[in-house]
Amino acid sequence: MAKLVSKIYGDALWQAAREKNKVDEIFEEAKALGQVFESHRDLVHLLDHPQVVKEEKLQITRNVFQGKISDEMMGFLAAIVDKGRQNDILAILDYFIKQVKEEKGIGMAQVTSAVELTEAQKEQVKGKLLATTRYVEFEMNYIVDPSLIGGMVIRIGDRVVDSSIRTQLYELKKQLLDVQLA
Repeated sequence: MAKLVSKIYGDALWQAAREKNKVDEIFEEAKALGQVFESHRDLVHLLDHPQVVKEEKLQITRNVFQGKISDEMMGFLAAIVDKGRQNDILAILDYFIKQVKEEKGIGMAQVTSAVELTEAQKEQVKGKLLATTRYVEFEMNYIVDPSLIGGMVIRIGDRVVDSSIRTQLYELKKQLLDVQLA
């Protein structure tokens, strides 16, 4: 259900941003708002509290954000609060941000390696990803996991390329266990 809510409201924000030709501005505001709501979870809890009436929630939203964000984003936040979807605000903003990044050709990659990669290796990985995908830019997230033993695992969305030694050893073990001696 939350995924459907985030899609509906995220698409609505996307359409409004495109119609007003303010995709970049609203994209930056959405990222900043996401950080605000992420770091101030108590604000989301307050806005979602059942004993706080809708009018008070709208007033709190105006007091916190009025004059700091565009009228379009303020109206969007007010609509979310008015419809009682404030608990889904992070998912909605996340969906919108992902939509804009897709449209702009910005991919998000998570690279897990057994050891810390040098800057040259990071640039090489990024260059290969840019050359082999449709993306024009990547936001890279590097993680070190010594249990991989060697190699790396690259995740882009729901696609995974696993060239780790750990996985290769696991596959070899499976093949050896499947071998039947005569």
